[in-house]
Amino acid sequence: MKAMLFRSVAEPLSYEEIPIPLPTSDQILIKVYACGICRTDLHIFDGDLTNPQLPLIPGHQIVGDIVSWGDNVTGFKKGQRVGVAWLGKTCQECFFCKHDQENLCDLPLFTGYTTSGGYAEYAVCDSSYCFPLPEKFDDLHVAPLLCAGMIGFRSLRKVLSAETIGFYGFGAAAMLLMQTALYLKKKIYAFTKKGDTACQQLAKDLGAVWAGDSEMAPPLLLDAAIIFAPIGELIPLSLKAIRKGGTVALGGIHMSPIPSFSYDLLWGERTLTSVANLTRQDGRDYFQIIAGINIHPLITVYPMAQANEAIADLRAGRVQGSVVLQVASRTP
Repeated sequence: MKAMLFRSVAEPLSYEEIPIPLPTSDQILIKVYACGICRTDLHIFDGDLTNPQLPLIPGHQIVGDIVSWGDNVTGFKKGQRVGVAWLGKTCQECFFCKHDQENLCDLPLFTGYTTSGGYAEYAVCDSSYCFPLPEKFDDLHVAPLLCAGMIGFRSLRKVLSAETIGFYGFGAAAMLLMQTALYLKKKIYAFTKKGDTACQQLAKDLGAVWAGDSEMAPPLLLDAAIIFAPIGELIPLSLKAIRKGGTVALGGIHMSPIPSFSYDLLWGERTLTSVANLTRQDGRDYFQIIAGINIHPLITVYPMAQANEAIADLRAGRVQGSVVLQVASRTP
């Protein structure tokens, strides 16, 4: 099969031909049709997330059809379309796994980081961590839902009682979450990098009641905020923007250093919480909720062989919404 391999922080991905992997007893083999590129992938490529399993096939927003499976796998059928997300496997034995917190597992595997992912024509994945996908979305548009969509949904759950919510950083996850949040009757205030009037207008077009620079104060104190951008300086800014008793949720897996700030920003029983990975139940609940929502993921599509170009465009901010690699096309 053809695959894009990550071998070193100092090198671009290499387009290579390698053997098709064989599923172990608990795995399924998937013919990949699409795989999203996530900003978490950029953190892997840049060395912000250390100790990837090299050489690595990146990609944790995998969409494809089941080809075969191992001896212990049940409940699937050949040709069934499934999706694979970031959390690739958990130990099922640690404190967190036994207390419904598998996203905090002590010995996890992460798709496209500590186990190979979906920038390839075929992928093997643990059968317990695959999601049947709704038919209402095609392969390319459902791919971003497997990370940007689901991690945004888990972030929203941290502030679910809030009526007014600030979104700091208006990229793929925020755009997708906006549509779910509006369905749940939330009022969204969008904060973007300074001077990005085009992004601010896009946020308003999607339904934000207000949009401005991240340094600006919103027109009222908000109930909560979600930070999507991996920028530590946004934490004190977001704390200033929320009322007493409000919550700031940090939706990213990596963040730049957080500057010191005075205690009065946190005082008043404000809460600062991170969002670590997601559980399988998050995924199941998310797809159940969006079944009734007319979500339109904004995507830019590249052939798999042009993954390096796609990564460069995402890094430089030349694309809006989600970036998706088309690995194969379905024939009528």
